[in-house]
Amino acid sequence: MNFDFTEEQSMLRDSVARYVQDSYDFDTRRAIADSEEGFSREQWQTFAELGWLSVPFAEEHGGFGGGPVDTMLLMEELGKGLVLEPYLATVLLFGGLLQRSGNTALAADYLPRVIEGSCLGAFAYLERQSRFELSDVLTRAEPEGDGYRLSGEKVVVFNGATADTLIVSARTAGEQYDRAGISLFLLPAGADGVTITSFKQMDGQTVANIALDSVQVGSGQLLGEAGAAMDLIEPTVEAAIIALAAEALGIMSQLNAKTLEYTKTRKQFGVAIGSFQALQHRMVDTFMAYEQTKSLLYRAVCELEEGADTAAATVHALKVMVDRAGKLVYGEAIQMHGGMGLTDELDIGHYAKRLMMINATFGNGDFHQAVFDELRYG
Repeated sequence: MNFDFTEEQSMLRDSVARYVQDSYDFDTRRAIADSEEGFSREQWQTFAELGWLSVPFAEEHGGFGGGPVDTMLLMEELGKGLVLEPYLATVLLFGGLLQRSGNTALAADYLPRVIEGSCLGAFAYLERQSRFELSDVLTRAEPEGDGYRLSGEKVVVFNGATADTLIVSARTAGEQYDRAGISLFLLPAGADGVTITSFKQMDGQTVANIALDSVQVGSGQLLGEAGAAMDLIEPTVEAAIIALAAEALGIMSQLNAKTLEYTKTRKQFGVAIGSFQALQHRMVDTFMAYEQTKSLLYRAVCELEEGADTAAATVHALKVMVDRAGKLVYGEAIQMHGGMGLTDELDIGHYAKRLMMINATFGNGDFHQAVFDELRYG
């Protein structure tokens, strides 16, 4: 199999890498994280001008028409810079659902605005009781006239604090755990009855809890078929998990490189600690963890592109691998840097915190191991 990237893919990767290196250093990132919104609208607009926001969208909407490989390359480079701008939330989740929805009117209206950077979106799916189960939904959408009224609460909504438009999952039929009966609705973040409470996670990302109190939406704001939202949510989340794995891979590469460089300069007993055989063995372990993650990521991307029957199981396996490899890499990086590895002034701890949050997003390793076992062994 040919793993060489096309000229366009290489150019995309190199443009993101150069931008992160030249315009998104650690001090810039810290200043953005400490800002009120938790991301930079100026940086976001630059992303739009560079064409990054168009990557996964069809050409009919003004997009680049890229696939999972293009997204993987972009997210890996964004991970190296710990970029805070809401690419996952707005482009991959919000935009991904719109593109898959089959609602041509809403897609034609919103996707060009996402691409030009004027629309910030969020996908509100998680609830307090649901943990990692996408189909555990208590938020209700009751029919009323020519539309619905939404009531419930969503938690830890990525980009929920600054999004101007939301996609919300709500139950139009069935019971709490039923896969069928869930619908998706698009609504303005400032609609009557929407209350947003923002907070920061330990990795610097700003998220929000969103309360919905009899929020009225028209039938034209329904994405896809009523009650069949899981057919849209599952492939969108699968693609998002692969994108997060690519981001994690970029982080692991940075942690390995920075730790290796540190062991060449940090001295004990008059010699660099990198000369100690025990530490060399541990650095080999972290390098192998990175390479194994990379290999499984490439397999998942290939299977997703080809529509292979094994793609879903491979995505779950990838999430398990990212969880295990990430813990090994950031644990060793912190320990080899000593106490300073946990300080706010050093980027090592920030990379570690982001890996921790990636591991908890859309299910941790234990959750995905159980799902993988069920798919493979029944």
